[in-house]
Amino acid sequence: MSNNDYVLPSRQALDRSRSKLLSLPQQGLRLDRTKQHLQDDIVPGLNRSSQSPNFYGFVTGGATPSATHADNLVTLHDQNVAVHLPTDTIATEVEDAALRMLLDLFRLPEATWKHRILTTGATASNILGMACGREYAIQQIGKRKGLEVSVGEEGLLEACAKAGVENVRILTTVPHSSLVKAASVVGLGRGSVVEVGMSQGRHHFDFQLLEEKLREGAGKTAFIVAVSCAEVNTGFFATSGGDMEKLRDLCDQYGTWLHVDAAFGLQARVLSPDEPTYSAIVDGTRGIELADSITGDAHKLLNVPYDCGIFLSRHLALATQVFQNAGAAYLNTSAADIPSPLNIGIENSRRFRALPVYATLTAHGREGYQDILHRQIDLSRAIANFISQTSGYELLPRIPPSFDKPKEQGLSRIYIVVLFRAIDDSLNRELVQRINATRKIFVSGTQWDGQPAARFAVSNWQVDVERDLELIKTVLTDVLSGSK
Repeated sequence: MSNNDYVLPSRQALDRSRSKLLSLPQQGLRLDRTKQHLQDDIVPGLNRSSQSPNFYGFVTGGATPSATHADNLVTLHDQNVAVHLPTDTIATEVEDAALRMLLDLFRLPEATWKHRILTTGATASNILGMACGREYAIQQIGKRKGLEVSVGEEGLLEACAKAGVENVRILTTVPHSSLVKAASVVGLGRGSVVEVGMSQGRHHFDFQLLEEKLREGAGKTAFIVAVSCAEVNTGFFATSGGDMEKLRDLCDQYGTWLHVDAAFGLQARVLSPDEPTYSAIVDGTRGIELADSITGDAHKLLNVPYDCGIFLSRHLALATQVFQNAGAAYLNTSAADIPSPLNIGIENSRRFRALPVYATLTAHGREGYQDILHRQIDLSRAIANFISQTSGYELLPRIPPSFDKPKEQGLSRIYIVVLFRAIDDSLNRELVQRINATRKIFVSGTQWDGQPAARFAVSNWQVDVERDLELIKTVLTDVLSGSK
């Protein structure tokens, strides 16, 4: 294999690159020598997480050629897309066009999702969701008591005291760590995140327990319900069938904000509802249009360069209450057709990350992204099938054979994540390191039921099912035989 076939740099390359890092020179190297230094000394120490189709760590998408080209233009033209200035630049209009394309791709009505913005990633988007949810839920309790309150204006402590709110709780199932981080950042605390999953399947809502929590806290606790749309360890969806309708009814009844954390689950909305092969995945995203807010990640399955997240909400007026850039008259704009991003998001300084999104959607279209996702799901299921049939490995969670298709062992639930372990405990403790030491593929380490586990996340646009599966089989088989 050539060096370009490897996913990770060798230890020697890493050591050499580290040794070549410079301190601040008294006299600069100038452009040509700096370019040579970067190419010869720094680049060999970088992994190929975006360039290689065999990087299966985290959920790291690559960058399509059109997105890469656009990203170079972003740097060249260096727009700060914070204020809508239609007589100066079309940058904000490009972002609006890209967001409307995304709504179309995900089959979400444009008229409903007026608060839409690109962020740095799902963590920032979850912060937006929790900030909006906090504002909404506390306001709702105040309104039921005939009071007008606003966290954005009065602060969290004063708004809660005025409305008689004793605490805020985020009710969810197997939350992603970024949701917990967002709870801390917006002042709710990590302890505010409460799991209400079923004992026999933690990623599914226990609706009886959920309603008990909502009923017990009515009038004194402000609630946000957060849905894990593709749980990070398994890729399984928290809702199916009519679950989102049930959640919407409960949230309406108790004045609760309904947030969907769909960092990579949102992409499943590109699947056609008429495809029986992917019906379980389609069902997992059914009804998310009923949410108050949705988090997505474009640098995952949309395959644009880091960093780019997606945030969508129904409540534009509420967003301006929370994120309004008050007291900076020089940033005001009279145009009202597109809200200035600085008034509906976190950042006042924003990279033109919309251009790669616009470019890749233009280049691939709906059918192109359907094809990419089909290949990603098909490879994930092929990996899961191989693991389930290979003595020495165990597919997780332990899915019993389906009643009508015993050979599939529930593989219809596999989206793009495959969780597994080695049966032998000593090998399992070193499994991730041994796989990644081959440098041919890369997987993430994680835990399941308190024990080490390994995880494939198939997210690169270059997936080739037959080619990639053969390499994965070889690596996994060699790791097993090398342990004997």
